[in-house]
Amino acid sequence: MVTDLNLDLDRGSVLGLLGVNGAGKSTTLRMIVGLLAPSSGQVLIGGADLREEPAAARRLGYLPELAPLHAELRVEEYLAFCARLRGLRGVSSTQAIDRVVERCGLGDVRRRLLGHLSKGFQQRAGIAQAIVHAPELIVLDEPASGLDPRQAAQIRALIRELGQEHAVILSTHLLPDVQACCERVAILHEGTLRYDGPRQALGDDLEAIFLRVVSGGEAAVAA
Repeated sequence: MVTDLNLDLDRGSVLGLLGVNGAGKSTTLRMIVGLLAPSSGQVLIGGADLREEPAAARRLGYLPELAPLHAELRVEEYLAFCARLRGLRGVSSTQAIDRVVERCGLGDVRRRLLGHLSKGFQQRAGIAQAIVHAPELIVLDEPASGLDPRQAAQIRALIRELGQEHAVILSTHLLPDVQACCERVAILHEGTLRYDGPRQALGDDLEAIFLRVVSGGEAAVAA
């Protein structure tokens, strides 16, 4: 259960959503993208209430922790399918696919089956489907989890790049993800927001301050 959560985010920034397992991160993300309806409150995307105007969901892109890939499809076939789901057709679809293939570094594997790709390339394909329609808000759930250090560094570089043009919410339990990608941090613990503010205000030892916040419930900047 998540209570009294109030977050806002503008284009051009990356928000790191931190919390231990069971803190409420996944529940929060599912409410943001419309998979769960909040019992109270609103989710607004560009001023549109997601519950009252479901079409506003087209203004966001979502990569869940388990990327929704189809192993039997080639990368470009999968992205064409995702583009159609977002209402893209013809030349618009082709241009969008070419754009995300280049941006996500999928050029060398665009004609390979998704099931034959490494975990790193599968995550890139997952991000590509989330941004193929150029959404205003991108929601990423543990995008670097399970990757080797080189793959994780590449995904973090891509997230930083996306954060220059989009609003990005990055849910993670990996503090290096936050340190590499995020200007702002929100820390959840037991469904409650314990901190929301600049990452720089937490200092260099983010892990120690994070542990203090979730255990003591004190404002991190006062630690």
